[in-house]
Amino acid sequence: MPDERRRRWSRPRGERGYFLIKADRVEDDAWMSQPEAARHLGIALARVGMLIANGHLTPAESPAGRAGVTTASVEAEKTWRANASIRAKSLRFLKDTINWF
Repeated sequence: MPDERRRRWSRPRGERGYFLIKADRVEDDAWMSQPEAARHLGIALARVGMLIANGHLTPAESPAGRAGVTTASVEAEKTWRANASIRAKSLRFLKDTINWF
């Protein structure tokens, strides 16, 4: 068991995959890394993690086992951000903040 844990942590962070979150394995064209998602949405990488935790982005693994998100959820988030009113964004922020407590 300790050797397996050591091997898991010895890989680069981007290749570790999810082990605390249930994530489906998807094809390469339906998968996007978290840094790519952050660039696509124009947000910080930490914000991608918060969006995953709050259920706004769907976690996924590539066929190689790398952690990321689904392309469809990133596109849906981008569309929501472009079309949501200030009120909707404020309510979402309030709900997400309450969920953290």
